[in-house]
Amino acid sequence: MTIERTIRVFAGLFILASLALGAPGSPLFVNANWLWVAAFVGANLLQSAFTRFCPLEIVLRRLGVRPGPAGA
Repeated sequence: MTIERTIRVFAGLFILASLALGAPGSPLFVNANWLWVAAFVGANLLQSAFTRFCPLEIVLRRLGVRPGPAGA
């Protein structure tokens, strides 16, 4: 799996988990403050689209995850 795909998987999992834990109608509801995790992940995705800086990408590169093809 490439870095880009791994980042998308992590972002999706974190958003879905935080929504499950933070939405009052969810059977897994714990506390509404979990919604801040979804907001943080969304904000990080937005800023990385403009700045091309993603902390998870740095970690994944150090762990040896291969980058995707250029321009993909």
